[in-house]
Amino acid sequence: MTIPGPAESVEPVVRTSSGAVRGRTEDGLAVFRGIPFAQPPVGDARFAAPRRPRPWEGVRDAYAFGPPPPQDAGAAGPADAPGGDDWLTVNVWTPAPDPAAHRPVMVWIYGGAFKLGHSGNPAYDARRIAADGDLVVVTLNYRVGMEGFAHIEGAPANRGLLDQIAALAWVQENIAAFGGDPEQVTVLGESAGAGSVASLLAMPRAAGLFRRAVAQSVPGTFFSPELAADIGAALAGELGLRPTVADLSGVAPDQLVKAGQTLAPKMPRNVARWGQAAPTITPYAPVVDGEFLPVAPWQALASGAARDVELLVGHNRDENRLFTALAGKLGEIGEDRASAALRLYAPGGEAAYRSAFPDASANDLYEHVQTDWLFAMPSLHLAEAHLAGGGRAHVYELTWPAPAYDGALGACHALDIPLLFGTFQADLALLQFGGAEPSGEALALSSRFRADWTAFARTGDPGWPAYDTQQRLVRVFDAEPTVAPYPEETSRRLWEGYEFTPLPLVGPEA
Repeated sequence: MTIPGPAESVEPVVRTSSGAVRGRTEDGLAVFRGIPFAQPPVGDARFAAPRRPRPWEGVRDAYAFGPPPPQDAGAAGPADAPGGDDWLTVNVWTPAPDPAAHRPVMVWIYGGAFKLGHSGNPAYDARRIAADGDLVVVTLNYRVGMEGFAHIEGAPANRGLLDQIAALAWVQENIAAFGGDPEQVTVLGESAGAGSVASLLAMPRAAGLFRRAVAQSVPGTFFSPELAADIGAALAGELGLRPTVADLSGVAPDQLVKAGQTLAPKMPRNVARWGQAAPTITPYAPVVDGEFLPVAPWQALASGAARDVELLVGHNRDENRLFTALAGKLGEIGEDRASAALRLYAPGGEAAYRSAFPDASANDLYEHVQTDWLFAMPSLHLAEAHLAGGGRAHVYELTWPAPAYDGALGACHALDIPLLFGTFQADLALLQFGGAEPSGEALALSSRFRADWTAFARTGDPGWPAYDTQQRLVRVFDAEPTVAPYPEETSRRLWEGYEFTPLPLVGPEA
């Protein structure tokens, strides 16, 4: 319930299941930040499944984002984030905390290769989505890196995913008091966030916690238990320790972060042991452990595991160019590296891709096969698996190029984030837009993104036909968005019949 008071118009107060919280009124929205949805995962709770938050007396100020979880470099918390270990918090933007409002709810899960990210990142400022769509938006923190995803003996797998489930349970229990409808929850995420959404669709513990799902650029990288255990041993080995709760629970979180940072650049040398996972330099991914995540999302959806959940899924045309640009190699990939990538990733081998794209340069083949393997085909196959299991899916592709580098980035990875949130001066958007003010074309496309996403959250229909395996109609987001058959038909045929199964431990140490 909302607690009335003379300052409510300025500082709204809402009672949650753990205690009352006081937010602020900003740009016509009531905003609450840093609300705990679980206890700090430290001490005897470290490496454990999340535990319900401890109740508090009085009214807790919910003005500042909670501290980011321990994570890789390049993702420091916002300037006003408090220190401490209360990493597991949620934030809420709502037009009004009126329990009678029953507004649709969108719950955002950030990406970051399962090793970085936090909900206080300015890129995820949800005010425009909440205001434009007249709905409630929740963002959340979850454990990343070794804290959340490393295989540690004596600890549950997929702790970061269990955090997300705890946050979604908090939404079910509390969101009505903020003006949201717990029966109309849409979970959405990008990159590792989309991999999280795909995982949640397959996890029995998440069943019933959301009605709709949006997965933007789903990664195909899920680990088998054997691969996760081997990489976990290598991570602990960087510290001279065993991958056990007993060995690691006394290690400071920043030291675990450093272990991941030290191992990552060594991973490409271990292709003979870790296979396709090695060049990603990402030692973390959801683990298909047979318990919390029984099978990979594609297999789960094809068996009907989430047939009652409406799905919106898609990808960007030139996903991999972001990573090439960050490595300082944009447009500079030669034949040797292209051939190595084709041999490692292309279904049917290198010759199949070269034959399918006879006029493509070495650089373009390198970009294309990695985009297809890591994001494009996993996303498309998730939609097709959902259809096979009796579900309904809408598919999109972003083809509008980022303005920076004279368009050379193309429709690269994470370009959909500033377009959805309208945050053009934050995080990777500074690279993609060159720090310039967005053009009228960019603003119009951004508005279209929000309109379609919020329509889906409200009705299950984003404004274009559901995908089927006859016409294969998708939304193509360009300067003038259209509806057309899936544009990447050549790649789709190359990958037809391919199964995205958990990545294996492939051989002896190199």
